[in-house]
Amino acid sequence: MRSHDEVVNKLMERPGVRAEVERIEREESALLDALLKARQDAGLTQAQVAERMGTQAPAVARLERALATGKHSPSVATLRKYVKACGKRLVLGVA
Repeated sequence: MRSHDEVVNKLMERPGVRAEVERIEREESALLDALLKARQDAGLTQAQVAERMGTQAPAVARLERALATGKHSPSVATLRKYVKACGKRLVLGVA
């Protein structure tokens, strides 16, 4: 039986898989950077953002971690609540 890393490495050899993974990582990395900057600019902790969102600090930590790992994409509604808690507004674009 192959390990998880062996399976991932094998998949990354397939045409298109590596490019798609890199695209997702770029997009989610930029989103995470923007969210963290908004929180930092507002001078807020995860706990303070969570309180303003009406949730608990671990939920905000999971949101930020999910974007860092690419394992989960938050909903637009969740992103909107997060940025609103930081005193910003969410602006989406299609290129």
